[in-house]
Amino acid sequence: MAEYDLTPRIAPNLDRHLVFPLLEFLQERQLYPDEQILKSKIELLNKTNMVDYAMDIHKSLYHTEDVPQDMVERRAEVVARLKALEESAAPLVGFLQNAAAVQELRADKQYNLQMLNDRYQIGPDQIEALYQYAKFQFECGNYSGAADYLYQFRALCTSSERSLSALWGKLAAEILMQNWDIALEELNRLKEIIDSKSFTSPMNQVQSRIWLMHWSLFIFFNNDNGRTQIIDLFNQDKYLNAIQTNAPHLLRYLATAFIVNKRRRPQFKDFIKVIQQEQHSFKDPITEFLASIYVNYDFDGAQKKMRECEEVILNDPFLGKRVEEGNFSTVPLRDEFLENARLFIFETYCRIHQRIDMGVLAEKLNLNYEEAERWIVNLIRSSKLDAKIDTKSGTVLMEPNQSNVYEQLIDHTKALSGRTYKLVSQLLEHAQAQTAR
Repeated sequence: MAEYDLTPRIAPNLDRHLVFPLLEFLQERQLYPDEQILKSKIELLNKTNMVDYAMDIHKSLYHTEDVPQDMVERRAEVVARLKALEESAAPLVGFLQNAAAVQELRADKQYNLQMLNDRYQIGPDQIEALYQYAKFQFECGNYSGAADYLYQFRALCTSSERSLSALWGKLAAEILMQNWDIALEELNRLKEIIDSKSFTSPMNQVQSRIWLMHWSLFIFFNNDNGRTQIIDLFNQDKYLNAIQTNAPHLLRYLATAFIVNKRRRPQFKDFIKVIQQEQHSFKDPITEFLASIYVNYDFDGAQKKMRECEEVILNDPFLGKRVEEGNFSTVPLRDEFLENARLFIFETYCRIHQRIDMGVLAEKLNLNYEEAERWIVNLIRSSKLDAKIDTKSGTVLMEPNQSNVYEQLIDHTKALSGRTYKLVSQLLEHAQAQTAR
């Protein structure tokens, strides 16, 4: 299944610290030789200040208690640099630890800078030292301390560039601490800045959107409402264009979100067109599963892809999260995916056939006859499906289900309204761009 591992495509779009959870997952799933994973970890760690961790991995990899001299020297450098940064940031850190003094701060940053300078002799150099100290703490793996200092730095910083960099660092720290609700708030703040018209340049804007989508995978697949949120973000025109242009592998996650979403989204039909368009640049079992059903109407192909999808999910760091239930371990998203995937096959197959042989349907759903019969009975009861099972002939009989003229009119009106809104937005953007010139 290493063939379908997206880590080599995803890792370049992450902070190197965010790559560690992916490597831990791959090591646990034994997708690659253990030696290869450990070497990758050391390579990453060499570019951070987590020297003790690198030493531990070196000992594990080479089965020795000795470590290279350059690691020992590097550790001494890190400790010395940390002390120097701690001293530089000490005046401001001391102020921030004084609750009574912090209450004097206001929303007006210019007032704060003047007040800090007049009363505490704290100026721009000390504020910059706090940023460098927070960044160094992050590189040492102290994500909690880094998050606190970066938050405080942004409250005082007047440089938009520095503030943006601190926000990226704060987001990474919250993700690594698995503070998903706070991380989502930081993600939304970052998105608002990236999407603003004052952002640095169109090229940087596209690249930042790609980074944001990659980082968001950690949050969306660990958040209760994440399956809806990933559709709301990734399926926006600007973000979907960035995916199609620079990161088509992200279609796997958007496709998964559409499949496991409890409520069928109106954008689903347009997304199928995107999958069809991008088949030349990216395809894997999950996107091919949707193409088999909705583009090629190949139910045998969909059945085969569904088996592959299960393996892809189990071996994907974002999709294959395990949950312990008593003495058993399960992957909730895998279970939801397979249930909904069967529903997709069943619904589409039923639109084409009025009388369906239960044996054939069981085969399409990757179930035995009894399991298929129970599954269909439960589906008919829960979804009020216009169908009935003829037990004598072993068939499912479908009743015609045509929406009335009023429902059709409402659906067409909604679609027209959406297209009109999109067109007006594009015209306004074009007009503003011409005015700016």
